[in-house]
Amino acid sequence: MQRSIFALLILSLLIGCKSAPETAPEDMEPLLIAPFDDVDTLAINDWWNRGDNPIIDLKVPRDQVVAFGIYTLSNDILKLSAQLYPLYPNETREVRLEIKDGDEWKEIQTQTVNDLGWSALFRVESWDNTRDVPYRLRHGESASFEGLIRKDPKDKEDIVIAAFSCNSNRDRGGRPNYVRNVNFQDPDLLFFAGDQSYDHTEHTAAWLKFGLQFRDIFRNRPCITIPDDHDIGQGNLWGESGKKASTTAGSDGGYFYHPEYVKMVERCQTAHLPDPYDPTPVQQGIGVYYTNLVVGGVDFAIIEDRKFKSGPEGKIPQQGPRPDHVRDPNYDPSTVDVPGLVLLGDRQLDFLDKWGQQTEGVAMKAVLSQTGFCGGAHLHGKKENRLHADMDSNGWPQTGRNKALKAIKKANAVHIAGDQHLATIIKHGTDEFDDGPWAFVVPALVNNYYSRWWWPVDEKPGKNNNDRLPWTGQYLDGFNNKITMHAYVNPEAPSSGGGYGLIRFHKPSNEVTFECWPRDVDVTKEDAAQFQGWPMTVSLD
Repeated sequence: MQRSIFALLILSLLIGCKSAPETAPEDMEPLLIAPFDDVDTLAINDWWNRGDNPIIDLKVPRDQVVAFGIYTLSNDILKLSAQLYPLYPNETREVRLEIKDGDEWKEIQTQTVNDLGWSALFRVESWDNTRDVPYRLRHGESASFEGLIRKDPKDKEDIVIAAFSCNSNRDRGGRPNYVRNVNFQDPDLLFFAGDQSYDHTEHTAAWLKFGLQFRDIFRNRPCITIPDDHDIGQGNLWGESGKKASTTAGSDGGYFYHPEYVKMVERCQTAHLPDPYDPTPVQQGIGVYYTNLVVGGVDFAIIEDRKFKSGPEGKIPQQGPRPDHVRDPNYDPSTVDVPGLVLLGDRQLDFLDKWGQQTEGVAMKAVLSQTGFCGGAHLHGKKENRLHADMDSNGWPQTGRNKALKAIKKANAVHIAGDQHLATIIKHGTDEFDDGPWAFVVPALVNNYYSRWWWPVDEKPGKNNNDRLPWTGQYLDGFNNKITMHAYVNPEAPSSGGGYGLIRFHKPSNEVTFECWPRDVDVTKEDAAQFQGWPMTVSLD
């Protein structure tokens, strides 16, 4: 009897303590059983019983369980997500936010870690945005992560954003070049446009890997992350307002995996963004995150390309071996732009319209999203694979594309995106060539997974071409959308076309400079060169 009482006493002490052993007994019971069992298997339920995996070791020393923090600051509201490694059942789910006041650390808030995704969100109102504030996240007695909440750089004449996309798992190593370069260039804001994870059904492990690769650039500055198709486990995504997809291909529209998995991915990647413009969920209870963030007088609209977009299968005539691919260059593009198709959807168009009219305290504007509003690539995956048109791009549906571009142009904004594995600068046209906004699609971080080429079939420049590269000028894409190509980076370029974008907003002159840096270049050296065709400065007057 005495032994039983003693055992119960020890167990109660373990459950209540704030630390845990390096390993857990195999028969320990999870605190939460996930509503899915075919995804995120490395980080759910009795995760400690899983063997080694190629993504990341989840069984870290307990003084390292706080992996990173990621934040934005807008309208005097700080939103900061704490990302932890999986916790054992006998570890506290409480994580604490502290700020440095003089020489002392002061706890200002505690939050509970969610066992699905292992993140927690801090929301602090009435934040003083006029000074830099050191912060740290703490768990238990010894785990912590430190960073800096920057003051709003509203007094700067130039506001700089670094933009990234497509962090392929073909390279699971670190990202030291990016960390060195970006910290040296010291942008005011970071933007990860999607595909932070390519491990599809193991988002938590892959998201933790991403965090380790890039946390030393976003621990000390605000950062926007938005998920794309690979992040939620699909090769392509036409969200169709959250409906259930019938297959992993998803070409009939919707999300294939469990909605709680999708919600977990979005929670980890977007909870720290400013509050949504309209938080009403879509089907299956999946949330939305489209919103805006003002940094230094530049107003960034963050939209969701995929969530409301129609799936092509069953809605348009199939023009190739897949519902989303057009192989026949002689097809009639008007046959795929049928009434009822959706791109951004009425909710986001309404948001962009009202956002574009808000000018108080705003000097310039930009729209951030996952992918570009045209078919900017001809060759896909390999040079032999010419694709006339691709419904995965936002060149389709054309009517929705033109509505989106007119809303961006009306706001006098530029568009910044990723996804295409092909860096481009394009001046869009809707009714006429060049009557739309400027757009910069940034290169893939790792471009050895699925490269793309800009390669006109006649290998000739378009009308009003420039001397930056051979195939510039006015073209029609595979959907007959009007585009003027100003610069592109094919995979033969340095770093196989992989790299990142840097966008400088010059407030006094109302100009934007697009820079495009190869992955393997050391920008700290005087001879560091950008990709051919960059930099390029455009006027928004």
